[in-house]
Amino acid sequence: MNSGIDLQGTFIQSLRDLGIPPGAAKAIWMPLPMILMLIAATVGVLVSTWLERKISAAAQQRIGPEYMGPFGLLVPVADGLKLVFKEDVVPANSDAFLFTLGPIIVVIPVFLSFLIVPFGQNIVISNVGMGVFLWIALSSIQPIGLLMAGYASNNKYSLLGGLRAAAQSISYEIPLALSVLAIVMMSNSLSTVDIVNQQSGYGILGWNIWRQPVGFLIFWIAVLAECERLPFDLPEAEEELVAGYQTEYTGMKFGLFYLGSYVNLILSSLLVAILYLGGWDFPLPLNLIANLLGVSEANPVLQIVAASLGITMTILKAYFLVFIAILLRWTVPRVRIDQLLDLGWKFLLPLGLANLLLTAALKLAFPVAFGG
Repeated sequence: MNSGIDLQGTFIQSLRDLGIPPGAAKAIWMPLPMILMLIAATVGVLVSTWLERKISAAAQQRIGPEYMGPFGLLVPVADGLKLVFKEDVVPANSDAFLFTLGPIIVVIPVFLSFLIVPFGQNIVISNVGMGVFLWIALSSIQPIGLLMAGYASNNKYSLLGGLRAAAQSISYEIPLALSVLAIVMMSNSLSTVDIVNQQSGYGILGWNIWRQPVGFLIFWIAVLAECERLPFDLPEAEEELVAGYQTEYTGMKFGLFYLGSYVNLILSSLLVAILYLGGWDFPLPLNLIANLLGVSEANPVLQIVAASLGITMTILKAYFLVFIAILLRWTVPRVRIDQLLDLGWKFLLPLGLANLLLTAALKLAFPVAFGG
């Protein structure tokens, strides 16, 4: 399989070939991925909220949204419009500046992280050499916004929710980074494109989930905790904290928290698909597909079709993980705060460290199988 093409470099070079100066070419490029990212993420959120309702209804033997548009597809649109037009209330004794800044800090890093996600073989906005750790760095900013929102609300429930979010993020950031390090060690690269290419060529047997089953479980649990999905939604915990750091928020400020939560779930599912499930790679190797069709692997039509369908594979894998995350919400009870911290510090952290050391040993012993 060919390596992914850096759309940024290709676009800027095309503009330079037309005689546009390099600085102007970069200025023209900059808003394009942002607009594309915002549109794609917004559509993804609408789909995810619809799935949340339909899957939860099925789990509880209910019908779910059905009459607002075909199959209830307009319900997420109605949610968005309702949040946009609701009154934006700022509590009288709150810190108005931090109160407004909190939701913004929560949302922006999540959107920026989409820049390093390769959606297909030839579809990557920016092939950053340290893409995976850029995502980890950006995701570590989000709890600051939650803590800021809780503190600025001048509400004890909100402050407790913000503190829980910070404690939760710190507890699960380290196991998550350790599981990513094992993947980086096998791939010999921090680039998300290189990690997918390292899994290509062998079909489903080449995916990292078979070489890193423990790392996959650690990463998935840590991702659920980072996204504050049940059973790790302690920062909100409606029964205990009256929605936690969101208690005083209304209108579009609350909508930003809501948006950030679902965008983060989609982003995390995409990264799990890229790191462990082969990204745009097909379950069957391309050479086997070519043999079954009776054409050459180098056939241009086959290459174009494979590259075009790659984005579909990435999205299907990601939404399968979104489905699992939604199903877990209605299957697993919420953990207590002490259980949450014990799981992170006493179980996942040593297990992640052991998995990293075992990966290093296997890489030395079996360099071909483990990317030596």
